[in-house]
Amino acid sequence: MLANIKPFIALYSAVALLMMGLGLLNTYLGFRLSIEGVSTQVTGMVLSAYFVGLVTGTTWCRKIIRSVGHIRAFSVFAAVTTAVVMIHGFYTSPILWALLRFAAGISNMGLFMVIESWLNECAEPAVRGRIFSIYMIVTYMGSTVGQQLLNVGDVHSQTLFLVAGVFVVLSTIPVSITHTIRPKLPKIEHIAMRTIFEKAPIGILGCFASGMLHSAFYAMGPVFAHQIHLSVAQISWFMTLTVFGGLVLQWPVGMMSDRLDRSLVLPGLGILLVMISIVILLSARYSFTMLLVATVIFGGIFFAIYPVAVARTHDIFDAQDVVKVSSVLLLCYGIGAMFGPMLSSFVMAVSNTPYGLYFYLISISSLYAVVTLLLRRKESVRIVPAADQVDFVIMETTSAVAMHMDPRLETEEEAAAAKTPASEPAGF
Repeated sequence: MLANIKPFIALYSAVALLMMGLGLLNTYLGFRLSIEGVSTQVTGMVLSAYFVGLVTGTTWCRKIIRSVGHIRAFSVFAAVTTAVVMIHGFYTSPILWALLRFAAGISNMGLFMVIESWLNECAEPAVRGRIFSIYMIVTYMGSTVGQQLLNVGDVHSQTLFLVAGVFVVLSTIPVSITHTIRPKLPKIEHIAMRTIFEKAPIGILGCFASGMLHSAFYAMGPVFAHQIHLSVAQISWFMTLTVFGGLVLQWPVGMMSDRLDRSLVLPGLGILLVMISIVILLSARYSFTMLLVATVIFGGIFFAIYPVAVARTHDIFDAQDVVKVSSVLLLCYGIGAMFGPMLSSFVMAVSNTPYGLYFYLISISSLYAVVTLLLRRKESVRIVPAADQVDFVIMETTSAVAMHMDPRLETEEEAAAAKTPASEPAGF
């Protein structure tokens, strides 16, 4: 086990450092805008620009990586991200910060693509799934630690921008000292979104809804916490335990989805998210401890919707379509993510309360659950027996390159090889 992981330690270290910096930055920006008195709606529009950049970067970054190679491209993307982080500290301007968030979205997509194509190239087929799982865990853990870095400096000064920038720069060291290889950027074959929607509407709607939910919480969660008068330490724990809950509780949720009909599990998760959001609405007013307990459960359900939706979609398609289908699902997630901060901030402004964030989350979760159940009732959804479902895989939304390491991926040759013994005589 250790021998298989050892070649990837440098890359895992780079991921951990990168996610610590980005985790801190993503939480701090919404919080800082709230401190500076920027309106909730403007904050949502500014932070939406990041997700627009992520979607845009999917195409742009491929061209850069192919032109200059992985190490140089990583250095370029890391330099851009660091510069963007530092410039935030010079001047607080919604227009400037929106442009910076857009640029950060593009450069961050490039960073993920470099690391993931590197991991994919170096991973042997027999351990690719294990490498993928560890990568996802490291991603979650780095982001979790990043939330706690909110406590290391004065939130009114430029210190935290410097801290975030330092961690991004440090991520270039493990990549730069890695033995030089020339990994190839995996080719993504496209498949029509309409084809996926017709065959697996629940899955594609689940990914779209996840994008709307995740981006809204990441962008406006710190704003909500600040507006209900949590301290800096309390805000960091609020965000930390949400992400940590997403990591820890994905496993039991995933095991449940492996044993039950996912076309019912997904609307069930939507309903559970509504219920736990209501608990948060009540507990936030009276008990910080209850809020933290509820937010751990919230994170577990919240972050599980996307991977369960992906698994549901793969239940319908063949194994060799994993990468093509996953790339479309990630795009659907990204499109949904572009709208999340704007819509949630609008609800918060119209309702004139920070709890409007959870009104929004409840609305999206309820709508998804209702639509899913209606599709199932109208027989627009193919029912897949639990025994025939693919395995659940813990996932974080990074880039489509990561899908090449998905343990559910099976080449046509491997599928054919797996079927051969069953078609041959037993030999006795």
